[in-house]
Amino acid sequence: MATRTAARTRAAPRRDAAAAAARPADAPPSAALSRAQLLELYYWMRLTRTLEERLVALYRQTKVVGGLFRSLGQEADAVGSCFALERRDVMSPLIRNLGAMLVKGATPVEVLKQYMAKADSPTRGRELNIHFGDVGDPATTRGFVGQISPLGDMVPVMAGVTLSFKLRGEDRVGLVYVGDGATSTGAFHEGINFAAVQGCPLVVVVENNGYAYSTPTSKQTRAERFVDKAAGYGAPGERADGNDVLAVYDVTKRAVDRARAGGGVTLVELVTYRRKGHAEHDNQSYVPAGEIERWAAENDPIDRYAARLTGEFGFAQDELDATDARVRDEVDAATDVAEASPFPEPLDCLTGVYADPASAQPLWFREGILNAVERNERAEGWGTYRASEVTRTEAKIAGGND
Repeated sequence: MATRTAARTRAAPRRDAAAAAARPADAPPSAALSRAQLLELYYWMRLTRTLEERLVALYRQTKVVGGLFRSLGQEADAVGSCFALERRDVMSPLIRNLGAMLVKGATPVEVLKQYMAKADSPTRGRELNIHFGDVGDPATTRGFVGQISPLGDMVPVMAGVTLSFKLRGEDRVGLVYVGDGATSTGAFHEGINFAAVQGCPLVVVVENNGYAYSTPTSKQTRAERFVDKAAGYGAPGERADGNDVLAVYDVTKRAVDRARAGGGVTLVELVTYRRKGHAEHDNQSYVPAGEIERWAAENDPIDRYAARLTGEFGFAQDELDATDARVRDEVDAATDVAEASPFPEPLDCLTGVYADPASAQPLWFREGILNAVERNERAEGWGTYRASEVTRTEAKIAGGND
């Protein structure tokens, strides 16, 4: 069973005294990363792609319930940006930020069970893909928020989360991902404006991947650069090549450090490209011929980083091959566990959906009352059934008040 927790225990950058002394004062934050951390970035990107490839195979076997949303070609922006956060920080992902979820501590087996709607998945089969969270005490939770599907709506949510950090005097930062299309929504504007006015420790990452579902960027905004919108909120902004994982880490780390130091909101634009459709069912007929192939051949984020590791940083190809093998083994083990997990019991479908324990009877209680309860519900102590509610209903019927 693969349960990666490296993000939780990730060490601070290992600084070699001589190297640090030789490093220019204006060196980018990535210059302080140790060799282990440089290889770890490769691991997270490779794990993201391999896990998604496994999900595609399961989807074609009809074992994935619902849609499948991939981040092919965008692995560097999710991994590099989330790598800049600390354990105590909170992150809000989009459907294409599987890499960020993994870096923050989500495990492959959790993700597989979630996509397959298994009974012991994080949402027990009630939600899909990466729509699950783990927030609360930073000592015991991993710090990612279950997302809201309407794009842009998580910006005001994270403005509130980070305002609470500020009011409580906590040394914590929030990071929220949005796509290029989300920047045209009212929720995005209201959220980032509020956060900027309040000086919230928030980093807003705009992933500019060229398409809002099937709408090219030129058809949904006149802005040439999303980073220019930062000035409208009185916030600093930085733009980076989203397919260069170290460039992504650098701009995000600066934004995170600024927020932690009391500098408020930063808008980060990452320029990347989505090589798959909005989901697996999207045939991408709206994409100009040759565009996907050109990005794959010339600008694959993993290929680019692997070349830098073996060239600029002096890693042996054997080290990368060993990482690839480790990833395959972990995904294989996680798949075995997920496939062996049971599906939910139908009668569990409402447990915990609104409140747990439920504060009101489900709709089906209203017809037949006691007979329906006895026929359809389980013994007391489970989920929505409560003998006290039944007793009260009986009393109401006997008294003629129902």
